[in-house]
Amino acid sequence: MQSPEPTVKGSRAAFEQHPTVVSLRGRPSLVPAPLTRARVEQLARDGGADDAGIVSIDHPDLKEELPYLRQALPGVRSVISLVLGTHKEDIRSPARSVANGEFHRVGERMDEIAARVAQGLSQLGHASLNPPMAFPMEMDAFPGRTWVVSHKKVAVAAQLGRMGLHRSVIHPRLGSFVLLATVLTEAEVEGEAEPLGFNPCVSCKLCVAACPVGAIEPEGAFHFSACYDHNYREFMTGFGDVLEQVAESRDRHELRERVPIAETASLWQSLSYKPSYKAAYCIAVCPAGEEVMRPFLDDRAAFLRSVVKPLTSKEEPVYVVAGSDAEEHVRRRFPHKRLRVVQSSLRPTSARGFFAGLPLTFQRGPARGLKATFHFELLETDVIRATVVIHDGVLTVHEGLVGDADVYVSAATDVWLDIVTKKRSAVWALLTGRLKTKGNRSLLDRFGACFPR
Repeated sequence: MQSPEPTVKGSRAAFEQHPTVVSLRGRPSLVPAPLTRARVEQLARDGGADDAGIVSIDHPDLKEELPYLRQALPGVRSVISLVLGTHKEDIRSPARSVANGEFHRVGERMDEIAARVAQGLSQLGHASLNPPMAFPMEMDAFPGRTWVVSHKKVAVAAQLGRMGLHRSVIHPRLGSFVLLATVLTEAEVEGEAEPLGFNPCVSCKLCVAACPVGAIEPEGAFHFSACYDHNYREFMTGFGDVLEQVAESRDRHELRERVPIAETASLWQSLSYKPSYKAAYCIAVCPAGEEVMRPFLDDRAAFLRSVVKPLTSKEEPVYVVAGSDAEEHVRRRFPHKRLRVVQSSLRPTSARGFFAGLPLTFQRGPARGLKATFHFELLETDVIRATVVIHDGVLTVHEGLVGDADVYVSAATDVWLDIVTKKRSAVWALLTGRLKTKGNRSLLDRFGACFPR
């Protein structure tokens, strides 16, 4: 026998007579107690964090974060940065299973700490939430922004560290051996954090020396795609590249030639036991931080032998895109490492995504000696116009058509992206009128070489 459907009365009187409403009407409304900065930071430390800071969403360094913060928690007023140290000997181990195990353990602890802080604030009457320290992310937005909040930006704004040459936050006491998390809260905390006053990075350039793909340059330039294609090989689109290898292989024998059995096992392990980084050597060799620097300070040569050398001399696969600066770097700097040529994991899906992604995939080596200006008009729902200038290894992207072009390109966005991702040839597009160009067309080949895929 089915239970009867509940009776729904929509009148205001029925609502006011509901037992829950009657009970709450008889109690005073909860007014959250004001929070001091010290109280919030103590709450974070009681939750297990090694350090913490709080910063208003009005901080100028968080301007780009603001719309995403409000999307996640519409009433957000402040963000709390949490710091948790990692075990440096594990992170420095040439055995990647040891290093990745430490990242995973501390990552799980960090998510639990952030949840305790958020729940504690909510119990005090201040609505709060904690985005994951890493995964899961908002992957329906990929390849655009998939993270809810940039933990690094918040940590720097909260004066908990500075961004190092290796593009990770360096804590003044714990150095690079930290993981970060953020709690969004409606609580408003007066005052500002005391300025850090110095950059913990000591400019030793060991991260430059240790990076297997040359992603970090001594003067500060960073090759995002080199780091992404190697270190994140088993994350996101690197995994997609392996699936494409499966789809394109004629049989299991060809697949085994394309994807070695060790790589298949490694991918299976990442899917089963959380994704594994191929290298975090830039963090591993970093001597910065009051609690980290002593061995480097006492005997630099011994530090190089015991920390840096085991990583740089390790024989291991290094994943690079053909024609990239990373490929040239591995051949020159680490000939003993096994070069694995793969497809680029960074593939645009829109006109704006294409132009936004150019600085991430730009290769300075093929661009040396090239001086050219390219005008683009790509048609989506409207015409997206942009100017790309390559001047002897330096890339600049402007919105709109700026200056005089050496080459003009016009096409529907889907056609141009098919050409960029090698789904269709530029010759086919030109012959069928789907791609139109003016100027020195041969420069397009030089352009393509600067963004190998």
